[in-house]
Amino acid sequence: MPAGLIEKIQESGHFNQGFVTVEYLAASLLDLDWHTLTTSDNVEDVNAFEKQKMNKIGLLEEILPRYRSTYFQHIFSGGYSAGYYVYIWAAVLDADAFDAYKQSGDIFNQELAEKFRKYCLTEVGSAPAMEQYIKFRGQEPSEEPLLERRGLK
Repeated sequence: MPAGLIEKIQESGHFNQGFVTVEYLAASLLDLDWHTLTTSDNVEDVNAFEKQKMNKIGLLEEILPRYRSTYFQHIFSGGYSAGYYVYIWAAVLDADAFDAYKQSGDIFNQELAEKFRKYCLTEVGSAPAMEQYIKFRGQEPSEEPLLERRGLK
């Protein structure tokens, strides 16, 4: 297969990643907004609440959150309460961890694999998660590798 065709196929994986990322983040922020309401807050109009929150973040009217409040059931009864953002956080960690291997010049780097196994798997819970990740990576995770993976940088 010609290299140019391989490159086109790989680039096609970036199609629509900006939209997908923005609609996901909008839903995540909406989830957090619902779960940071206090008992004195009284939301009488769900659509107005959503609109106010999406305007606050500058979301374009053409893009809606992936899930609207009236059918975003799993954030209220599915155990995700204020935790829907975890998917993007996992993607950041995944891309950043893999970037460590790429930067080492060996994606099968055994030394890194052992550090990952020790600090991120075996000793999980023995210290705050960020401290454990830094022991593996030597730095806090960066969103840059995820942006690159999605073709947004």
